[in-house]
Amino acid sequence: MDELREQDVDPDPLRQFDRWAAAGDADAMALATATPDGSPSVRMVLLKGASAAGLTFFTSYASRKGRELAANPQAAILFHWRELGRQVRVEGRVERLPAAESDAYFATRPAGARLSATASPQSVVVADRAALEALVEETRGRSVGEPPRPETWGGFLLVPVVWEFWQHRDDRLHDRLVYRRDGTAWLLERLAP
Repeated sequence: MDELREQDVDPDPLRQFDRWAAAGDADAMALATATPDGSPSVRMVLLKGASAAGLTFFTSYASRKGRELAANPQAAILFHWRELGRQVRVEGRVERLPAAESDAYFATRPAGARLSATASPQSVVVADRAALEALVEETRGRSVGEPPRPETWGGFLLVPVVWEFWQHRDDRLHDRLVYRRDGTAWLLERLAP
């Protein structure tokens, strides 16, 4: 593997992320959240946008992750490209996107996905698959035209304060470069593996 050197990376972590994302699939990410008392949970979600403002994803606000983010608006995200020997880890605070942005994205989703998001009581125990399918059919029967975005569903923005770029190296001497927010600038540091 090539060495990951400070002088070769972009001074902006988002541009460095874009470089790495161009070489691998960057829409699937592990999202870690925690309850106020620190009990963690992690799951895969889809990255729907990366900008100077932060990283965007969508979910049910009533889901476990939605509830955890409401109570403890801090999260970590991990992108992993096994075939490239790379990882990117991002930490930061999380905030809800404005309703208009959630509405705009919801309108682009396939009809079945919109219907499922409207019908599903995400993270709630259901009797069985048939009960879940019955909820979808009941929602379909109530809908006149396209279902609107449920108030319990929308987007989140993770505002990064830390980006870590990890590159596999032989003999476990991996490269780890970390960008830390320092006011309006990014401070670049190397961590021991």
